[in-house]
Amino acid sequence: MLSICMATYNGSAFVIRQLDSILRQLSANDEIIIVDDGSTDQTKALIEGLHDSRICLYVNQTNIGPIKSFERALALAKGEIIFLSDQDDIWLDGKVDTILRKMQLTGSDVIVHDSKVVDGDLKKISDSWNQHNANNLQPTVLNTIIKNGFSGCMMAFTSEVAQDSLPFPKTIEMHDQWVALSALMHKKKVTMIDDVLMLFVRHGDNATSIKKRSFIERLKGRINTLKAVIKYNSDFF
Repeated sequence: MLSICMATYNGSAFVIRQLDSILRQLSANDEIIIVDDGSTDQTKALIEGLHDSRICLYVNQTNIGPIKSFERALALAKGEIIFLSDQDDIWLDGKVDTILRKMQLTGSDVIVHDSKVVDGDLKKISDSWNQHNANNLQPTVLNTIIKNGFSGCMMAFTSEVAQDSLPFPKTIEMHDQWVALSALMHKKKVTMIDDVLMLFVRHGDNATSIKKRSFIERLKGRINTLKAVIKYNSDFF
């Protein structure tokens, strides 16, 4: 069984497009856990209108933000393998099968794939997110704290990895970075693959987008993440 975990917020313009690209790759026994963070548009109605039993929609009573919404989704997931998904990207056909095959061939606990980067009109920005973002393809705990190269929408991992990461520390910068850090601290096998399996949509409406921060804000974020790592696993350092 697979669990796709998605956080939504005012995503009516694109959430159905994304769900269509996912649903056609899933079996009847898989699930999509959607945690809506109090959308004020038609997001919830559109999702409910699909009438697909694989979709489990949960609505936050108050706006808690993407980190806590993804934390809730992970806690609700029942699948052996978990995929994270943003509301506005597009999964390319074969993404699920490719990741499951790579996971089996490599014995990996975490698979991270590449993506084509596009704008809100789906016009190409870059053929590779890894190159566009200068991601470190040999991640360690330290370099992941310094510069997070993990994008949740390009990650799949075992349920054990998910459970190891829960509950999220309050001071972390992003959910995907924390899941990756937790996996690395638990000595899980993390494999980065070159396969382009998704259109990664970059625009100002992403539920998980982060506004450009000052150097001081970024430094504070790194320090808070480092504190979370030390508190989580005092033996690491």
